[in-house]
Parts: sequence; C-alpha cells; structure tokens
Amino acid sequence: MADHVIKVLNELIETSKDGEKGFDAAADDTKTPELQQLFRNRSSDCAAGAAELQALVSQLGGKPEDHGTVSGAMHRGWTNLKAAIASRSDLVLLEECERGEDVAKAAYAKALKETLPENVRAVVERQYQGVLRNHDQVRDLRNRYRAET
Repeated sequence: MADHVIKVLNELIETSKDGEKGFDAAADDTKTPELQQLFRNRSSDCAAGAAELQALVSQLGGKPEDHGTVSGAMHRGWTNLKAAIASRSDLVLLEECERGEDVAKAAYAKALKETLPENVRAVVERQYQGVLRNHDQVRDLRNRYRAET
C-alpha cells in the first residue's frame, strides 16, 4: 500500500510544482500589482504544498518528486506562444491560471478517491480545499476582468 500512496502523493507533488511555476510565470508577466501579489502568493502556496507532500513521501520511505509534469511545461510553453502572438493581457493570464487550477482540482479529486492513510488523507483534503479557494478566487477575478473589457 505504501508504494501506491507514494505514487498518488508524487502525482500531487508534480501538480503542485506545475502550479508553482505557472503562477510564478503569470506574476512575471502581469504589470498589475494586485495580480502580481496574488500570483506570487499562490506560487508560494503551491511550493509549500509540494514541500508538505514531499515530507510525507519521505516519511513513507519513498523518493519524492521534485519537478512538475511534462504536460505542465507544455501548457506554460503554449501560454508563452499565445502571449507572443497576442498581448499578454491580465485576462489571458487569469484564464490560463484558471485552466491550471482546473487541472489541480481534478488531480486532488482523483487522489481523494484513493485509499489513503488518515494522516495523508487529512493533508490531501486540506490542500484540496486550498485549490478550490484558489480556483474560485482566480475565476472571480477573471470574471471581473472579462466584464471590464
């Protein structure tokens, strides 16, 4: 069972690393101080979540992941390509961040369907609630920016 739990946690670590890098890139691309702060905070939250999951993997005797996924890197590459073609507007950044949070929501929901030790489940559930809050905050900002354009 430990190997299965380690695999589930490592997938969440990759997702968290993708979020960290994605929010960091968004913070670099926006000129709006409110969004820079939001994106930096979300990046930091993702990094902290990954570190917490990495500690759990180590406690279980596994080797924790320390990078994101190939699909996450491809998503950032696609976002950068779109930015080169179109203006890298705050609305586009928020749309891309929301898309990334949709992926995170799905990854955490999938993990919570697995059989996990109670201490691990508690961490995953708490982090999932954070992902939901992040998603909703980004979605609400996206809606606000969309209404302004």
